[in-house]
Amino acid sequence: MTTLYTTTAISKGGRAGGKVALTDGGLWFHTEHSKGLGGSGEGANPEQLFALGYANCFNSAVLFVAAQKKIDASAAVVKCEVGIGRQEGGLGLSAKLTLSIPGMERAQVQELLDAAHQVCPYSKATRGNIPVELIIE
Repeated sequence: MTTLYTTTAISKGGRAGGKVALTDGGLWFHTEHSKGLGGSGEGANPEQLFALGYANCFNSAVLFVAAQKKIDASAAVVKCEVGIGRQEGGLGLSAKLTLSIPGMERAQVQELLDAAHQVCPYSKATRGNIPVELIIE
C-alpha cells in the first residue's frame, strides 16, 4: 500500500471520563461509557466515532462507484449503526449500513450498495472480522 494520508489520535483515560483528540487539532471528545455498558452516556464513545467514520467513508464509496458507472447518486444517504455486545472471549462489534437514494430504482441502489461494500476501506477492514449487514431503505 502507498500511504496517501495519515492521522493520529491520542486517548487518555479510556472510556470512563477520558479524552480523545487528533494530534493535528480539529477534533477532540470527552469520553464516557455508554449507558448500555453501565456508564452515564454523556460523552462520546468509540462505537459512535466508528459509526461516524464508517458512514462517511461508505457514502464516499457509493459516490465513487456511481461516478464510475456515470450514475447520479448525489442524493445518497448512508446510515451506519454500530453495536457492541458480549461474545465468546469478551466484547465484539457489529455494523449495519443502510443506503437510501431517493428516486432511484431499488435494483440500481442494490448494485451501488454491493459495489461500494467491495471498495470501501472500512468494509475491507471489517470483512470477516465483524458482522456487517447491508440494507436498502
